[in-house]
Amino acid sequence: MPKTTVEEWIRAQNGVAHTSARHLAGFSEHSVRRDAVDIDVLERVQWRSRAADDLAARVGDRSDSGPETAFIALMHGIGVAVRQQVWVDGHPLDALIGERLGIQIDGFAHHGAAKDRRRDIRADARLALRGYTILRFDVQQVLYDARYVEQMVQGAIAQGLHRHRTRA
Repeated sequence: MPKTTVEEWIRAQNGVAHTSARHLAGFSEHSVRRDAVDIDVLERVQWRSRAADDLAARVGDRSDSGPETAFIALMHGIGVAVRQQVWVDGHPLDALIGERLGIQIDGFAHHGAAKDRRRDIRADARLALRGYTILRFDVQQVLYDARYVEQMVQGAIAQGLHRHRTRA
């Protein structure tokens, strides 16, 4: 896929000006990861808000989707450190908080069929047997019910689910 020019990128941003800063940064990181636009291009965009500018400054190439980027921004906003695209047991976690709290952001592209759901259930079971807690959120929750997502993550952290537990 050819890289986007600065002018095309700015026109695209103007076309989606009604979306939130999290959506814009998510779209941007996804575009970088898919090699559709250079980070250098993003640095030159005149963002319409301080929040969008701050998020754009954190755009990298770790997220597989815009909602993953939005989740990372959400966690950053509440002071939770997150590692992205961590492989455990041959399965990628979209995010890992601490040593044992895995996060999966389920979009529609890879979760639309029953076989996809079964694949995820199997992976979650294997990870649970290895001492991981997996929280799954869908795109709707991450983008439009951020408070719920924050509460679930904070609740899991409060219970110590992000820590490695050893036998006493």
